[in-house]
Amino acid sequence: MTRARMKALILMLLLASPAAVLAVGKGNPSFYDRHVLFDNSQSDGGYESSEGYVVAPSLLELSGGMVPVETGHFVSPPNALRLAWQSAPGGDWRITIEITRRYARPFGLEGEALTFWCFSDTEITAANSPRVYLKDVNEHGTPAVTLVSGDERIPAGQWVQVELPFVEMFDRPVKGTGDSLFNLRETLSLSLIQGLDDNQQHTLFLDDFQIRNIASDDTTPPPAPASVEVRGFERHFDVSWEPVDADDLLSYRIYRSWDGVTFEPIGTQQHSIPRFADFVGASPRQATYRVTALDLAGNESPPSPVSARSNTRTFTDDELLTMVQEAHFRYYWDAGHPQAGLAPEVLPGDRNLLALGGSGFGVMALLVGAEREFETREAVAERMLKIVRFLSRADRFHGVWPHFLNGTTGRVEPFFGKYDNGGDLVETAFMIQGLLAARQYFDRDTATEREIRNTINRLWREVEWSWYRQTPDSDLLYWHWSPEHAFHINHPLIGWNETMIVYLLAIASPTHAVPAELYHSGWAGTSERHIRYREGWGRTTAGNRYVNGNSYYDTKLDVGVGSGADLFFTHFSYMGFDPRGIRDRYTNYFENNRAIALINRAYCIDNPRGFAGYGPDTWGLSAGVYTGGGRAQPRDDNGTINVMASLASMPYTPDESLAAMKHFYRDLGAKIWGAYGFHDGFNQSENWFDEVYMALNQAPITVMIENHRTGLVWKNFMANPEIQPALDAIGFVKDETAPR
Repeated sequence: MTRARMKALILMLLLASPAAVLAVGKGNPSFYDRHVLFDNSQSDGGYESSEGYVVAPSLLELSGGMVPVETGHFVSPPNALRLAWQSAPGGDWRITIEITRRYARPFGLEGEALTFWCFSDTEITAANSPRVYLKDVNEHGTPAVTLVSGDERIPAGQWVQVELPFVEMFDRPVKGTGDSLFNLRETLSLSLIQGLDDNQQHTLFLDDFQIRNIASDDTTPPPAPASVEVRGFERHFDVSWEPVDADDLLSYRIYRSWDGVTFEPIGTQQHSIPRFADFVGASPRQATYRVTALDLAGNESPPSPVSARSNTRTFTDDELLTMVQEAHFRYYWDAGHPQAGLAPEVLPGDRNLLALGGSGFGVMALLVGAEREFETREAVAERMLKIVRFLSRADRFHGVWPHFLNGTTGRVEPFFGKYDNGGDLVETAFMIQGLLAARQYFDRDTATEREIRNTINRLWREVEWSWYRQTPDSDLLYWHWSPEHAFHINHPLIGWNETMIVYLLAIASPTHAVPAELYHSGWAGTSERHIRYREGWGRTTAGNRYVNGNSYYDTKLDVGVGSGADLFFTHFSYMGFDPRGIRDRYTNYFENNRAIALINRAYCIDNPRGFAGYGPDTWGLSAGVYTGGGRAQPRDDNGTINVMASLASMPYTPDESLAAMKHFYRDLGAKIWGAYGFHDGFNQSENWFDEVYMALNQAPITVMIENHRTGLVWKNFMANPEIQPALDAIGFVKDETAPR
């Protein structure tokens, strides 16, 4: 590659205030997210975060309305984008590449220039150059400028880095005919459009769009990654290494060799994830790997001093289950916050934003990791000790933690708005569910495990469940309380949904219990308020009195709104609470959850909206990063499969869930499996396979598969002495007709 500086002025004022950034995405973006607009596409065919249009007689190559992905030419492996066009008189064309927007992804781009690499099949001059401009999240844009101007050239047949510097900040805004002002920090998209109409065909390969400083004379590469290890599984190799310590580290580049001698670049990983999954097809295969590090200036380190080699082989069903469990456990282990020990809400995203519920599920995943020796029991115990110490000093409101905590300070993060600055009883219940399972699991007479048990016992006893009734005579519990706004949100906890565990724990509390009758008057209540609540979110009368009784796809549903709603309803309260072999006056919840899973799968097979991929082995609708959810089908179905939905249903639908897992891994793995197992979801209709993980959805896969295999977390949670008396008080009895 050769490096050439192509200068063009983009007139703008960098006015991003902290408040403006928070309005787009709260929190602190990673170093990578502060600079990278595009480096690779997870999907093939067309890049999912792009679009294009063309007006004849001009020509533009598109793939499903998106910019085509190029695998034969790239700077950052394994792919780039391909722009093939012909600008004709009277015609027009445009492509737009958008930053991938995700839940909880903060904005905050930094730099003095837009840079990218391009490789052209013909010489690009001012007479045939496309024009480029940027837009921010508020649709404010920059002027469109040519890639080259005057006598400048982009030569044919070689990679060239284009640099488009921004003008220095002015003392007053730069205005056109209106008052709109582009905000660099909130950049959302980059567009290339038709320039002069030379009526000739051109192809330009584009890669590594970044916003960064260009004045630096930095030519010193970062240190080489150390301790590279590789493990062969059935269809992929898992490559890991020690993180490189460098302030300007941007990414890692992974090289593979089939013969141990000749290496080729096959992948790029952003700087915060020292792990990479390389799918190589059916086993057996043998490969060797080495890794380099790259900084923002583009300097590449020497390769890792020792190359790592391994083999793939065919796996049994049990080996596949263990592989999936361990990969999802890694999210909570590798990405754990250095001060808090808890995993972030979403990755990629703000690593300092910790969600209590997902972290509570992560606690249960840690128990599985210790039991299956993904890490030593001693190491997991030390992590648990860090977690409970952090929870002890974190903000609490009448003993109840908020939905989100700052991982460094332990202070509440009102991510959902100013009224969400207090206690969240549901998230707290999810955490307590995990902590009580851990209290039983860490039963050894060591200083670490004794402190874990004692601290959990104190945290459990300090939760003031009864406070969240609002009044002493209330017949139900409420979700939130704020020291500034009290019960302003006023969200009642009414089932059927994911919150059953709140009532079970509130009734079981040794210090701040609520009457057992609240289970029936609150969770399963049938007052006019309860009916309106269920109809409000379900928009149906089916199940509006808690019980349902209808059949869907020939499966009878005892309890649930509509056809049962999101599958996470069947997981979140049942990761610790074991519903097997017991029933209350309404249903056996193990069998009811099985019915909901079977209905969900049958709907995906029926596929009334005709989404791509749906079928017997591609099913599972639930809340996730990009999903419409599964609260009502087909209304809320947007074509996105949530991987957790089917895999965490393993105890209820073992054969159907295992078939889905095999399909996800063996047939779609290269698109939907990454550093921490399966991505949160995927959408084959929209060609969306973004590598994104969510704490709420990674752990249930590990935990519920284990409950199916050994019942580990169920056994430990149910062994707590407070649980059975609470179930007895509610009226749970043995169900001799159902399997246990």
